[in-house]
Amino acid sequence: MPLSHDHIRTTVETYLARHPHERRQLGGLLDALDRPTDIASRSTFSGHVTCGAIVVDPLGRVLHVLHLASGKVLAPGGHTEPEDDSLAEAALRELHEGVLTEDRDGC
Repeated sequence: MPLSHDHIRTTVETYLARHPHERRQLGGLLDALDRPTDIASRSTFSGHVTCGAIVVDPLGRVLHVLHLASGKVLAPGGHTEPEDDSLAEAALRELHEGVLTEDRDGC
């Protein structure tokens, strides 16, 4: 089952409780959550939720992976999947997938 708008809104509101100065920047996302469109679906072309992870090692280096479709070096991340139970779970899954791809491709 896709992530619900309620779950996404709760996650965003929890974030905004710690970072209230960012509410304006997240206004478009909050507005999209009021519409009936499934913003967790990659087929929603007006915009949809993706998840990513930032990994920093003790030396302050940040993990990046080569995104095979775009050819860009990015932080690991990607689309949510229907089996994801939370945004955090989706981010961890995407991290795991990104690292496996990096290892396999030797990037």
